[in-house]
Amino acid sequence: MQPGNDTRSLEFLLLGFSEDPALLPLICGLFLSMYLVTVAGNLLIVLAILSDPHLHTPMYFFLSNLSLVDVCFTSTTVPKMLVNIQTQSQAISYAGCITQMFFFLLFVELDNFLLAVMAYDRFMAICQPLHYAVTMNPQLCVQLVLVCWVISVLHALLHSLLVLRLSFCTHLEIPHFFCELNQVIHSACSDTFLNDLILYFVSMLLGGGPLAGILYSYSKIVSSIRAISSAQGKHKAFSTCASHLSVVSLFYGTGIGVYLSSAVTQNPHTTSMASVMYTVVTPMLNPFIYSLRNEDIKRALKRSLEGKP
Repeated sequence: MQPGNDTRSLEFLLLGFSEDPALLPLICGLFLSMYLVTVAGNLLIVLAILSDPHLHTPMYFFLSNLSLVDVCFTSTTVPKMLVNIQTQSQAISYAGCITQMFFFLLFVELDNFLLAVMAYDRFMAICQPLHYAVTMNPQLCVQLVLVCWVISVLHALLHSLLVLRLSFCTHLEIPHFFCELNQVIHSACSDTFLNDLILYFVSMLLGGGPLAGILYSYSKIVSSIRAISSAQGKHKAFSTCASHLSVVSLFYGTGIGVYLSSAVTQNPHTTSMASVMYTVVTPMLNPFIYSLRNEDIKRALKRSLEGKP
């Protein structure tokens, strides 16, 4: 096949999970249900935080941002997949694919950095409680979120611009349900060495950096909790970060699982199924984790649903 220079007419085919028409309605119903639960659950968390003055604290400010990002994160992939199933079309335009890839990279990196910022917040609250109110002031909280956005936008823009320099062949097939960066790069007809090099380097830097920060924060948190004499004090300190720790474990556990599955197996459909865990299931479970393990959120949700101030 010859490289295609006219990107305006270029299309990618998203092969999805199954080519069996009998399974498509089931897949559509399952993903539509998960998407609606994700959007409703995360927006309820945001509503509860906004409506309750007691939750206007740094921890819940970061949580509301995480919930909004999770809605956007899932919305970059699932609606397009549902439309393709309904229209019985697997096509996505070149511009649509680059756009989807940009926003996917943006929101997954935002998730990554926000989880690190939330770990730092818990570190300050437990390890430096006397300085917490002064250090984690509203100005710093906003600045931290803005830094997360700036780095994430630059990261997504870097990879998108690098993909734009590639030449693609006609009749491109991506064995995934969205335009995943690595799959798009390896669909190119031109040399992808620079893309691969930067992909691995940036992934190590922007993926490993926040994870290292989280691990460091929790190592200090564990040391501080162990130094507390009373069992009640230990339980109270740990309960303030248990939900965040659960979400971190789910996010990084599923992400690493996808990487390992793609490295071990050559079956792209297996990798696609594994990707569902961190692209759809993790954002769907986050509201349940925070609402079930957090009494403040449960009370705020109850008041919001009952219409009480």
